[in-house]
Amino acid sequence: MKSIITVLLLAWTLQATDLRSNPKVRHFIHEMIKVHNIKPSYFESLFANVTLQEVPLKILKGVRSKGKKPSKILQKRYPYHGAWDRYKALKVTPLRAKQGATFIRKYRTAFQNEERVYGVPKEIIAALIGIESVYGKNVGKYPVFDTLATLAFKKNRRNRFYQKELEALILFCIRNKIDIRQIKSSHFGAIGLGQFMPSNYEYYGVDFNHDGMIRMQNPVDAIGSIANYLKKNGWRKGEPIAIRAYYKGERFHKYKTGYTKLYTLQKLKGIRPRGEWNYHGKVRLIKLDRAKFDELWIVARNFRVITRYNHSAYYAMSVFQLSREIVKELRNASKK
Repeated sequence: MKSIITVLLLAWTLQATDLRSNPKVRHFIHEMIKVHNIKPSYFESLFANVTLQEVPLKILKGVRSKGKKPSKILQKRYPYHGAWDRYKALKVTPLRAKQGATFIRKYRTAFQNEERVYGVPKEIIAALIGIESVYGKNVGKYPVFDTLATLAFKKNRRNRFYQKELEALILFCIRNKIDIRQIKSSHFGAIGLGQFMPSNYEYYGVDFNHDGMIRMQNPVDAIGSIANYLKKNGWRKGEPIAIRAYYKGERFHKYKTGYTKLYTLQKLKGIRPRGEWNYHGKVRLIKLDRAKFDELWIVARNFRVITRYNHSAYYAMSVFQLSREIVKELRNASKK
């Protein structure tokens, strides 16, 4: 019975709809023609046949976070504490580190050029691509135009945001001579190896292989575009990212942790870095909830830059820790 319902729901979900009579769609088309001088026929063919995507709408209404959920085994293992243990088990794995090292070796020239132009360590770029799309294996399966059109014009709390993204997508495809119907995306319209939203391609996309086009699925363009994104958001070449900290006790409550509070290291009494820390700017404290204790980290400006990609401190820490595992894999391979 369940399988029959699933099939019927899928068939209903994939039914094509003509959105041209929708007043908001008509206004959108009118503004696009007026502001960008696009032929009306372009929009007629697009909006006459939209396959509404109900899955992202349901997620927006019920679940604000995205991504793979921890398994029941992990949830059972860490029922009260251990949120970081669960998160890390999904994001920072030996397999993903090996894949990252292989990816760097395969695109060695692109990474060398990226480090020369933008100054972002190759392992950070590789870790981001690994977490976002598993090095291109998980770039999304949803038609991006239908997804963004659904989110832009079917009632939800982010209609205005997705109308802007739909506008950026259309302009990007026209400029780069891309068939908009051929692009796949995530639930929410993120595209390519770096899972950029369309507006990010407009501001940060780079034709890094110099073929005259910015291709969202092209690894070399993805490497350059992510590096450009981080650089424009404040990445500083040669500065550290984070270091584990000593403190007394098992659970940390002495100072406020997170992004909103900045400290000078000298004023953090009872806290010291576990190793050499050559950084003289103000720092933040990030607390990771583990099963039996809190893991405390001192983080610098470059860590905050990673959070521009995703605001979660756990996300940024997973990028940082995966990048370190990738470096280990590269070193081990060079010794063989």
